[in-house]
Amino acid sequence: MPTTPHPPEPRSAVRTLLRLWPYVRPVRARLFTAAFIAIVASCIGLVIPLVLKWMVDGPVADRDPAGVWLGALYLLLLGLAEALLFGFRRWLVARPLSHVEAEMRADLYRHLQRLPVAFHDRWPSGQLLSRATTDLMLLRMFLAFPLTFLLVNGVTILVGVIIMLVQDWALGLVILIPAVPVLITCAVFEKRYSAAARRAQDQVGDLTTVVEESVLGIRIIKGFGRHRSQARAFRELSGRLRGTELHKARLLATILGVIVTLPEVAIGAALVLGAVQVADGSLSAGTLVAFLSTALALRWPVDSIGFLLAMSQEAATATERYFEVMDAEPESPRAAGSRATGAMGVPPLERSREWGRVGAAAPRNAERRVDPPDESRNPALAGCRPRPPVPPKRHDCPRDGGLGGPGDGGHGGLGGPGDGGPGDGGLGGLVFHGVRFRYPDASPDSPPVLDGIDLHIRRGESLALVGATGSGKTTLTALVPRLHEVTSGRITLDGTDIAEMSREELRSRVAVAFEEPTLFSASVGENVLMGGGAGADDLGRALAVAQADFAHALPQGVDTQVGEQGLSLSGGQRQRLALARAVVGRPDFLVLDDPLSALDVHTEAAVEAALRRVLADTTALIVAHRPSTVLLADRVALLSGGRITAVGTHHELLRTHPEYAHLMSGDPAGEQEYQR
Repeated sequence: MPTTPHPPEPRSAVRTLLRLWPYVRPVRARLFTAAFIAIVASCIGLVIPLVLKWMVDGPVADRDPAGVWLGALYLLLLGLAEALLFGFRRWLVARPLSHVEAEMRADLYRHLQRLPVAFHDRWPSGQLLSRATTDLMLLRMFLAFPLTFLLVNGVTILVGVIIMLVQDWALGLVILIPAVPVLITCAVFEKRYSAAARRAQDQVGDLTTVVEESVLGIRIIKGFGRHRSQARAFRELSGRLRGTELHKARLLATILGVIVTLPEVAIGAALVLGAVQVADGSLSAGTLVAFLSTALALRWPVDSIGFLLAMSQEAATATERYFEVMDAEPESPRAAGSRATGAMGVPPLERSREWGRVGAAAPRNAERRVDPPDESRNPALAGCRPRPPVPPKRHDCPRDGGLGGPGDGGHGGLGGPGDGGPGDGGLGGLVFHGVRFRYPDASPDSPPVLDGIDLHIRRGESLALVGATGSGKTTLTALVPRLHEVTSGRITLDGTDIAEMSREELRSRVAVAFEEPTLFSASVGENVLMGGGAGADDLGRALAVAQADFAHALPQGVDTQVGEQGLSLSGGQRQRLALARAVVGRPDFLVLDDPLSALDVHTEAAVEAALRRVLADTTALIVAHRPSTVLLADRVALLSGGRITAVGTHHELLRTHPEYAHLMSGDPAGEQEYQR
């Protein structure tokens, strides 16, 4: 199973971690204060051996009980001060670091909403989820502990070594002998542990993907009895992760073995040499006690180097994984060619944090006030801005006639007397001018999915798009709201190139209903009003158009929570709610991707009757597979081989185009023949 689509180039841990600075900068004062307090606390701990030296060489040697009790009081006060300072440091960093984690998670979520559909097509959802949870938790832990104590322990070791050298330089050099092999071991460990940490975090993302897919697809797994095969796949990935974690543990055990053993041997050697010097009278007993106490006080700062480096490497890989997503180029919120406010290069904390709010569900009683939804209760809806209602418009464009004149079927051109050409900016409605599209990840040598699409849907006109499976119908509809960008050519709405419109403006004018409806863990009303609308009246009208009055019969009416993915509803119910969401904002342009495929014939007929009234005031592009859906449209365009091969009315194409007749008759042999 793939992990990340594009493995990152190697980068030093320090350079990677420095990318966190824009997030840390607002809380830097508290972090620096906390680090300073921790350094003071550690240095207080190093004063304790000096007090012991005074006690041994003074009150103890002089047999002065009062001096011993005074020394004990000093030790107690120093220990208490050290403990209080470390506790204060912990309190200082807890709140700001939880804020940093929350800000990074919010920025990641906002950025994911702005990334193009092509990005989400490439990335497994579990990989994105693990970056928003596990990786950010590792970063918070790093900022709270390793970041501070790498500095604190470094200063403590430096001050401690100076104290030992001042006490006795010969014994101090003995203690310093292990420094060289320890540093070499740390350098080797850093490279190996970094690779293992990256592999483990990617495997966590893969495992998260499997769990998420299994939960969302539980009906399929149970329906086909595939729970054993899914369990085997999970165990295999879990086994790989376990192996990687054991490899990390072995690396950590190796460096800890070196870091702990060599200093202990050095302390033992210093103890023997010091005892000999005390016996010879060249060194006082108090000095030896202070020296050994200082060396023992440095044991934890030295021993901690291993796991602090390990946590730092894990934080570096987590930072790398986080910015792999944040570095992905988002959709420009403005027109193409203008500088996007959210473009990369702008510090994450300085990006726009405007969040829209979704209109709330309408209650069963239409006169009740409709409050905006609680986004904390429905986080999936955060950032969704409802469209303002658009008043119905009057159309002066004729609705009869084809592109090339009645009867000829029109072969995909924009031409025809009075219609203008591709370069005619006066064309109203929705116009495709020589549109060509190839998916971003496709090979440059591969044939385009769409090639030379010329199509004109007049204002107020409905056009059905028909084609064999895989002909590119859904791809063509995704180009209208700019879910994908055209490879070449252009698309205009009422004469304006959609590439010159901001996405916010474009998507406020174009509504889409997909064949596979997606509902969020929210109420029925909140799901519908994501498409726009101003409240209960618009909600009721949209539910009526989509024949979704079943919503009022639910336990809490339109306030009923539909559950994750809307799986508590039937496929037809979900599809009707998705259709209601598309029409609730009274869009200028409506794109429907086979919106009635899951409905029974009676419900379909009722929905079609209501849709005809909506389509009378809307320009619509409808992907259709059944004659009943085709008959909703004024004209029909046949898509074949990535091109528009015919345009005309349903009856004209039935008479003049065998491929269309085969598609409408449901003859699979004929469809396969024309696909070839």
